[in-house]
Amino acid sequence: MKTRLTILAVVLLLITIGLVMIYSSSSIYAGEKYNETTYFFRKQLMWAFIGMIFLIIGAGINYDFFLKCSKFFLSAGVVLLIFTHFFGKKVGGAQRWLCVGGFTFQSSEVVKIAIIGYMADFLARKQETVRSLLKGFIPVCLVLGTVFVLIVTQPDLGTALLISMVCFILFFVGGIRKSYLLGSFLCSLPILYKFIFQVAYRRKRILSFLNPWEDPKGISFQIVQSFIALGSGGIFGVGLGQSKQKLFYLPEAHTDFIFSIMGEELGFIGCSLVIFLFAMLFVLGFKVSFTTHNLKAHLFSLGIIIMIALQAIINIGVVTGAFPTKGLPLPFVSFGGTSLVVGMFCIGILLNISKLEEALGEVSVSKGKKKSTARKKPEKNLVFHI
Repeated sequence: MKTRLTILAVVLLLITIGLVMIYSSSSIYAGEKYNETTYFFRKQLMWAFIGMIFLIIGAGINYDFFLKCSKFFLSAGVVLLIFTHFFGKKVGGAQRWLCVGGFTFQSSEVVKIAIIGYMADFLARKQETVRSLLKGFIPVCLVLGTVFVLIVTQPDLGTALLISMVCFILFFVGGIRKSYLLGSFLCSLPILYKFIFQVAYRRKRILSFLNPWEDPKGISFQIVQSFIALGSGGIFGVGLGQSKQKLFYLPEAHTDFIFSIMGEELGFIGCSLVIFLFAMLFVLGFKVSFTTHNLKAHLFSLGIIIMIALQAIINIGVVTGAFPTKGLPLPFVSFGGTSLVVGMFCIGILLNISKLEEALGEVSVSKGKKKSTARKKPEKNLVFHI
């Protein structure tokens, strides 16, 4: 119970920090573009309420239900990706969003949780054949490859790689032969080389990552402005709402680079608090995963927490210049409705797994005590007769 409450408290605190920073980093931009300073804050708040509903659904329904329906959810996700390819909304050269009934959502975010559920269910059910190349490894690779291609062509290489990394970790934990994983990794290197170095803008991103100061007003503009924001904050920051980099220097500061504005306004202390909260969430999530009583729950919860952890690490790494620029938001903090709702739904499932596994543990302990008592009674009677 304590673990679940702590997880919930940490996530709600991250969302609250995100709302505050979204308003701070976007109010001037929103006022200029939409004549409404609270435009992005209001939208994120609405998505937070929707996300809370999905968190309650995830926490209230047995996680096994989602696993049993994982094939359907993944199939629906693939259909959404195909629809996005033909009918999606194009923003900044990327076609990643679908508009339905006035709502815009990112289909690849929905696929994240669907493919984790599918893999957890498949690997747990197929333990007898999971080490087989034809029956255990290739079928899942075909599914993963289909999803990868559909997401890369949006184009969104960052999300495709994130999903691939999570799936390969689940492969490893689920019992797939290491030789298969090593072979598939080596085979994927030429494909990755083509996707990265044969595409002009991605190649430029890699070069700007290696030397961001070579073209500070061109391809490296965003990362250089991020460095300036982080460096300006110092230990305690310039003060909430006092950022200068958000004044049309750092593009779209309320999305992928919100951590930079946080560093400028709240300083090293504020950034350290957010990193500490994420670290606490990861530790508690891994605790839930490694105390489960069955393989399905273990793989499902492990996939969820690894996905959130990798996304947070990559986002912070990009902002600080440790990784090349990728369009991955900071979970629960960056502006983005689909990411927030899916993230909260995942946390709901994690809470559900923790609750059910805790109940199973209590039942197991209770049965153990009864058996122990039953064994002790004859011993007492034996002593009495002697």
